Amino acid sequence: MSNVLPRKTFAIISHPDAGKTTLTEKVLLLGGGIRSAGTVKGKKSGKFATSDWMEIEKQRGISVTSSVMQLHYKDVQINILDTPGHEDFSEDTYRTLTAVDTAVMVIDSVKGIEAQTLKLFKVCRMRGIPILTFINKLDREGKEPLDLLAEIEETLEMETYPMNWPIGMGKRLSGIYSIPDDTVEVYNEDHERTVIPYKEATQLADHERETLEEEIMLLEEAGNEFTMEKVQNGELTPVFFGSALSSFGVQSFLDQFVKLAAEPQPRRASGELVAPDNKDFSGFVFKIQANMNPNHRDRIAFLRVCSGSFERGMEVVLSRTGKKMKLNQSSSFFASERETVDAAMPGDIVGLYDSGNFKVGDTICTGQDRIQYEEMPQFPPEKFAKITAKNALKHKQYHKGIEQLVQEGTIQLYKTPYFEDYIIGAVGDLQFQVFEYRMKNEYNVDIEFSYMSHELARWVTKGELKDNMTDSRKMLVEDQQKRPVLLFENEFALRWFQDKNPDLQLATGWDILE
Repeated sequence: MSNVLPRKTFAIISHPDAGKTTLTEKVLLLGGGIRSAGTVKGKKSGKFATSDWMEIEKQRGISVTSSVMQLHYKDVQINILDTPGHEDFSEDTYRTLTAVDTAVMVIDSVKGIEAQTLKLFKVCRMRGIPILTFINKLDREGKEPLDLLAEIEETLEMETYPMNWPIGMGKRLSGIYSIPDDTVEVYNEDHERTVIPYKEATQLADHERETLEEEIMLLEEAGNEFTMEKVQNGELTPVFFGSALSSFGVQSFLDQFVKLAAEPQPRRASGELVAPDNKDFSGFVFKIQANMNPNHRDRIAFLRVCSGSFERGMEVVLSRTGKKMKLNQSSSFFASERETVDAAMPGDIVGLYDSGNFKVGDTICTGQDRIQYEEMPQFPPEKFAKITAKNALKHKQYHKGIEQLVQEGTIQLYKTPYFEDYIIGAVGDLQFQVFEYRMKNEYNVDIEFSYMSHELARWVTKGELKDNMTDSRKMLVEDQQKRPVLLFENEFALRWFQDKNPDLQLATGWDILE
């Protein structure tokens, strides 16, 4: 990593299959990070997405855990956090979003905004993260560009400003017109990038020019005014059109990205804003991943550097415990590949070897005053299952596996108050499958599941719970912090309970932190 170049740290968010991982790879290709792109679903060819390193990802052809990659482009160091697109892995995605300064939202031009995009967008708005939008799959017949802009504005309640504009789409796609510099990127089946001044684009038919000029005039008259202030405040999203699969429009996007994306921002810690140029080093752990190298059974804590400068071997304080420690083993990442990093600056992501000291959300710092960055968001699961080890003799491995996977945020863990039965919570079924796969392959423990009918979790934040308040439709459990949580079968059971117990105050995971 260069310790001179400005930093741009971002995550790509999208609904599954919108083209997020493909866009990530094309950006890496342009930055010289890789020589050839893997294909997410290219199982027969044996090629897989560069950012997908876990064995289960290669089997399934989807991203199930966040990866970290770095590249240099036009005198900027870009740190990419590739997040899972699948809705079942939203918790890891949510936590990753706390570590970035900008989000890139990928939208499928055929399908428009989908459910997962909305969920992730809510997190960005809550955190005040600027958003750039890449509308993908322009080489397919999709929704009209004006309709897509209107959909973003109405659904996400933010202004849009197109940085380029498509000339046709699908089989009629001729190019994209760059609004800032009056050029056309010509679309051709050879996928060779050709950019020419609009006046010299003689290959455009008269009706294409007429349609384009009418639409640009409409955008100028009825569109939004572009200001960097609105972009940085998350009130306006610059919109780019293209096709990640054919690399069309990707370099234009990247050229603008390095200008528009936010540099490392001040972050709130212990009630005050900590600026990146603060002389004291500080950062927070947003992710923990065990067994990235199965041969070594290692455990890595991913640290976002927020202020000061990181140096390998430096002595820091873990704010939660007051414990002093030396950071001797530190790495930078390219998916599962890593190399030792000696220094890092605000905006960088550093992997720290962890022997069990760190938890997600931990702050480490130097200086006289211990600070604590804001808590990680916690999200209520929607699916629950009681779990036991099939082999009682694997008791030690069973508890170690659960402890590590819970700390990673793979699943959430709850216990019943009296018998301390283990109940795991997840946002979707695929999380259970990954949990089962990793327990088997990394800890050699076979798990037995007893799936529950409950769908809602609510934390009890005020009032007194009584034994007669629970029955088959609602269950009392404790979370990792020993806070009381009620699990309900459905919304009806929740409403009925609230009507009967108006003195009890219930909250979702969002509410606890807001």
